[in-house]
This record gives sequence, C-alpha cells and structure tokens, in this order.
Amino acid sequence: MTTRRKLILGAAAGMIAAPALALAQTPLRMTVTPEVTSDDLTLPPNVEGNYQIPERYQARIVPVQAGLQPGSFHIVSAAYHLYFILPENRAIRYGVAIGSEGLGWHGSARIQRKVEWPSWRPTDEMIERNPAAYERYRDGMPGGPTNPLGARALYFYQDGRDTAIRVHGTVQPASIGSSSSNGCFRMYNSHVIDLYNRVPLGSMAYVY
Repeated sequence: MTTRRKLILGAAAGMIAAPALALAQTPLRMTVTPEVTSDDLTLPPNVEGNYQIPERYQARIVPVQAGLQPGSFHIVSAAYHLYFILPENRAIRYGVAIGSEGLGWHGSARIQRKVEWPSWRPTDEMIERNPAAYERYRDGMPGGPTNPLGARALYFYQDGRDTAIRVHGTVQPASIGSSSSNGCFRMYNSHVIDLYNRVPLGSMAYVY
C-alpha cells in the first residue's frame, strides 16, 4: 500500500525531511557548497551522446544525514533529483524527469526486478489518454536504443505486486529536469546504467 511521506523544503537551505520518523529532525541535504568531490567513485560523464548535461543534473557526490540506508534511493520530485545512498553519509545525486501534471507518483516501493534494454508496452490508461501516440504499441515494443525505456529499468513493487512505476532511461535527454513522463521516472541512459549497477534487488525506493 502506498504510503505518503511529508515533503519539507527548507526555503534557504533546500532540504527535505527524512523518510523515517526517528530521523525527522535531521534533514537530508539537497545542496552542497562547495561541490563535493570523491576519489573513490567513478561517476557517469557530463555528456549524453552529443547532449551536454546541465550542471544541475550532472551526477554528483553529496553529503546526506546520518541513518539513511545504503543501497536505497530517494527521489525528490520538486527538485528533479534522485539520491542513491552510499555508506558514510553520502549519496550520488542524479537528475530525473517526473510525471506530468496529475500523473505524479509518491510513496515507497521495493526494487524486485531489474532489466537491461527493457521492452515496453504503454499501459491501457496511456492508450486511452492518447490513442494517437500509443495505440500502435498496444502489442509492445522490443528493447533497444529507440525504446522509450532506454538502456535500463528498475521496477517498483508493493506487497509483491508490480506498481507499473519504473526508474528507466530515456531517448529524450532534454526532458530530464521536467514534469513530462506518464508517471515513471526518467534518467539519462548513462546515469540509469550507473544506478542499475549499484542498486541491489530488494532495495527500497522512496518518492516525495
């Protein structure tokens, strides 16, 4: 069952509340000044093919509050950022695109499936909303460089059931940092490959 978690944005500091009640008084930091660097991790490049990734959405190591579970990740929809939690109170921050108006998803889920170059089929709701765009794909589309899910997909499950929500790659890198998806969370292909390689099956995902 989806659980909603209160998002608290600090006007000056740009912070959110922690997902656990025990951590509610210690915010997760969203901004870093000066920028944090690390010699022990290799991050994705700052270009996606011929597309220059805006600085705000380049992969970065950032400090986070103590107590967050390494291997989990947190999506802050209002900031278009995803935080993969590392040991020692750090995280990798990536850019994401989120659901368009009325299609945003919030809650917690477990990653119970991961797929390389996933196939794609629009949901019945997507076909109903926009048959001109999606009816042709009713029988699905095989994975590959032109597939809307991009290079990798991580699948959200609740109580053992697929929610139809994914974190996945994209063929539209300029959409990162916008509210433009049908409810899932898009990443640059290089970023989602990096995340895919780090997230163990069974990890928790939290969306605010």
